[in-house]
Amino acid sequence: MMDKRIGFSAYIAIGLMLFALFFGAGNLIFPAFLGQEAGDHVWPAIIGFLITGTGLPFLGILAIGLSGKEDLQSLASRVHPIYGLIFTIVLYLTIGPLFALPRTGTVSFEVGVAPFLEADQMKMGLAIFTAVFFGVTLWLSLSPSKIVDRVGKILTPILLAVILVLIAASIFKPMGTQTAATGKYINDSFISGFLEGYMTMDALAALVFGIIVVNAVKSVGAKTRKEVAVMCTKTGLIAIGLLAFIYVFIALIGAQSVDELGMQANGSPVLSGAATFYFGSFGKVLLAAIVFLACLTTSIGLVTACASYFNKLLPRINYKTFVVIFAVFGGLVANIGLDKIISYSVPVLMAVYPLTVVLVLLTFLNGLIGGRRVVYVTTVLFTAVISITEFCKALEINLGPIDTFFANYLPFYDISMGWVVMGGIGLVVGWIIALLTKPSVKPDFND
Repeated sequence: MMDKRIGFSAYIAIGLMLFALFFGAGNLIFPAFLGQEAGDHVWPAIIGFLITGTGLPFLGILAIGLSGKEDLQSLASRVHPIYGLIFTIVLYLTIGPLFALPRTGTVSFEVGVAPFLEADQMKMGLAIFTAVFFGVTLWLSLSPSKIVDRVGKILTPILLAVILVLIAASIFKPMGTQTAATGKYINDSFISGFLEGYMTMDALAALVFGIIVVNAVKSVGAKTRKEVAVMCTKTGLIAIGLLAFIYVFIALIGAQSVDELGMQANGSPVLSGAATFYFGSFGKVLLAAIVFLACLTTSIGLVTACASYFNKLLPRINYKTFVVIFAVFGGLVANIGLDKIISYSVPVLMAVYPLTVVLVLLTFLNGLIGGRRVVYVTTVLFTAVISITEFCKALEINLGPIDTFFANYLPFYDISMGWVVMGGIGLVVGWIIALLTKPSVKPDFND
């Protein structure tokens, strides 16, 4: 039952804030392109996408809320303090200045601004746009205490209203019928959609945004660990429900667009073409508003979270300095272009995602496994073996007999899901060791 001390409006505001933090660059382009490629197999594909695109982020938020930990590093340190430090730094850099943060500016430009420019204006246009975009991000990130008001109460309702206009138009006037599935979606639509959800990076972001949510719910009256967990669950459901709703309809727009737009190289021209189809020239302006607001809110959240963490890690450098560093660096990286950012991020995501998922799942199993570090260590080690091979495969590094061995003997390895089996084996091995040995001290289930 909802705590009477906490108003319904607080749940809505924080839920909308979380939705806006998640809903950014990849959340727009990847479902649209998935729809085009999946065609008449769009439903199994989008179900797979929803598992990694909404299910895992929701579990990540719950893991932070339930763990009682102050930050991701404390949670990851259940494996080992050194691992906790390295893993946290890698994750923050991945969703921050190296990949996700610059992608917010680049996608916003390519989808919302590039259609108005000539080919020879693109480089200069991108440079000017990213300077403005990350300048606004910097300004709004300097006062993190105001993030709920600025994002949850102001920007997000505008964003949702604009998106709903496009969705409503697609419902009343479909662009066409679903065409036949292509490529990987012909035979493996579910798994392909599942892996496509990695690209949103939201499961990684959840472990970062979860801290923002915990602080937000505490600021409106949640005091006990139970109250924090309950409010994180309710606000998480609001955010994830909105994400799932929009993902489904964007994917359906993509699936119905091939006859009208032709098969596109990525989701950006799909969205641009759909907006133009429904609203003509005004559609481009409408789409620009959608993309700018979606990417800006995510950009603010990423800069805020990264600056807060590194300020805590290196307290001699103040928060505002880190805000400037990340905003400027993100703007510079954005200028290499969207295709290169996505290409460079794939190997890192294939390595980091499995380790993130097993950490979240171990958090839920912490009480069952008695908080024993050995279970964390073996599960992560076994998973890391496949994470490393997936990293090498994404870089097209020939692993020779290692790749052959796993391909022949490890289930699901050929569809990049072998880490599920290896992680499960590591969990069982660790649990057996834990049962056969006694901890030197009584474990703290919150550790």
